[in-house]
Amino acid sequence: MSLRVLNPNAEVLNKSAALHMNINAAKGLQDVLKTNLGPKGTIKMLVGGAGDIKLTKDGNTLLKEMQIQNPTAIMIARTAVAQDDISGDGTTSTVLFIGELMKQSERYIDEGMHPRVLVDGFEIAKKQRFNY
Repeated sequence: MSLRVLNPNAEVLNKSAALHMNINAAKGLQDVLKTNLGPKGTIKMLVGGAGDIKLTKDGNTLLKEMQIQNPTAIMIARTAVAQDDISGDGTTSTVLFIGELMKQSERYIDEGMHPRVLVDGFEIAKKQRFNY
């Protein structure tokens, strides 16, 4: 018999539900930022706790100011901000790319493919692209 100590306020999900929750977090972040892309991107209004207002369509600013709760979405936001810190651009594109990878992955997972096979495919693609 095993002893399990859980936070009584913690959400407990099975593997499939947790996987889909993480994919939905990526898609949700993608949905927020995809309207910012390009010259016809929409401006977002951010209202801070003290009532201060910021208007921006800069993905980096949005990601830094948003209060993201989901750990997967936080990781995606940090990746996108790191992209901007290194190259000075590409925050929104990074989020959109990751969100699209997750959308396509969800299709295959729903058809019965194991997530490990998808990860192996991403690794093969990365090695092919960067030739290492």
